[in-house]
Amino acid sequence: MKAVATDTAETSTASTTLATGLFGTFAEFVDELRAAGVPVSTTEVLDATEALRHLPLEDREAIKLGLAAALVKEEGHWRTYETLFELYFSLRGRGLAEVAGPAAGELGPAGAEEELTASELAELAYQALMEGDPELMAALARAAVTRFAGMEPGRPVGGSYYVFKTLRQLQADALLARLLSSAEGTEGLEGLVLANDYRRRFERLREEVEAEVRRRLVADRGAKVIARATRRPLPEDVDFMHLGKEELASLQRTVQPLARKLAVHLARKRRARHEGRLDFRATMRRSLSSGGVPADPRFRAPHRSKPELWVLADISGSVAAFARFTLQLVYALSSQFSRTRSWAFVDGIDEVTGFLKGEDDIAAAVNRINTEADVIWAEGHSDYGHALSDFVERWGKELTARTTVLVLGDARNNYHSVQAWAIAELARRSRHVWWLNPEPRAYWDTGDSVLAQYGAHCAGVWECRNLRQLRHFIEQLP
Repeated sequence: MKAVATDTAETSTASTTLATGLFGTFAEFVDELRAAGVPVSTTEVLDATEALRHLPLEDREAIKLGLAAALVKEEGHWRTYETLFELYFSLRGRGLAEVAGPAAGELGPAGAEEELTASELAELAYQALMEGDPELMAALARAAVTRFAGMEPGRPVGGSYYVFKTLRQLQADALLARLLSSAEGTEGLEGLVLANDYRRRFERLREEVEAEVRRRLVADRGAKVIARATRRPLPEDVDFMHLGKEELASLQRTVQPLARKLAVHLARKRRARHEGRLDFRATMRRSLSSGGVPADPRFRAPHRSKPELWVLADISGSVAAFARFTLQLVYALSSQFSRTRSWAFVDGIDEVTGFLKGEDDIAAAVNRINTEADVIWAEGHSDYGHALSDFVERWGKELTARTTVLVLGDARNNYHSVQAWAIAELARRSRHVWWLNPEPRAYWDTGDSVLAQYGAHCAGVWECRNLRQLRHFIEQLP
């Protein structure tokens, strides 16, 4: 009985120590989430802390998902959360107990991996992938990093270098090709399923190598240092001018709800206006019941016209990356407004409404605009003055008091004639003219930028370099 009591006491002490260490790591983890831009309120921290009291500490995946339920509110923040979780809890095993020694499934006795040649390790990797054994893949990743990465304590080298070096020595490309080749012997659907399974196993091995490199870097330098070195902007903070392929795909999913929010905002503003013009005759008839005193004014029912949006988008080379976002935004807006018309311009201007509404695929629509739209007038360099004045002369008479005009561009005019009267005319004929500029505010009106001359006639000029600023623009509309 004494032995049982002693074991119970030791277990309780170990659990208390583990929980204390876990809560300390959690506090640092939350600080890093906030530093990375993920909004985490005090209430959410309290919810996550309470969740930790009820989650099984031996289940690392449960802790990861349980904390995410309390701390992550947007899909775009998941990647940042997952990366930081792996950093701050990288020194913990499948459960949340500290890794004290070699894990189960090591490739033989300690140091055995040093005796294996590169070809032998590659062959072991092939066998592990064919069998799909996760423990063997984890052990192989540890052995490969030890054998090939050449990690030195204190050396300021990024983890991606060590991962690349390890996978190259492990002949990763040849491994994947060999796996897919073995799947070619199976025909039909079964062969496709097998090939996809092999790709997932290969990805799992790559992730194991990354995790092992990350664990060793954190053990050497600390989670905070590695987090600061690997910190990436959130999707809503990525500059439109520097969008990569992955960010563009994410942008396409995010722009649609923002376009819907803009449409709802404009409709709500119109509904919130006065009830209509005073109906003098009805008011006087109503006043007879109060001795001729017009105590209860009557109004005519207002005409509920739907808002119209016209978008003018600069697609010149100086804003080529921003133009991709611009066309995605225009594409999304076209599905939210009853009447959306769109124009693209460089030094000439052409209506592209039909290109966007006639395509279900945004990539196909963008390709049609780039190849078929008549946006070059002379030399093919930005000329806002000519493009805007041509727009007013050709389409200006169609503007109405219910039309909102949105101009997207950097207002860099290549020292051509400004023709600011064109924007003034747009503002006079339409309900509002808003201008979104992808350049930082500090660059406005420097060099060949003439934004101030155009902005003087706009209802508002907004810096719009990322999704966060686009959302702010929509929320702050008058």
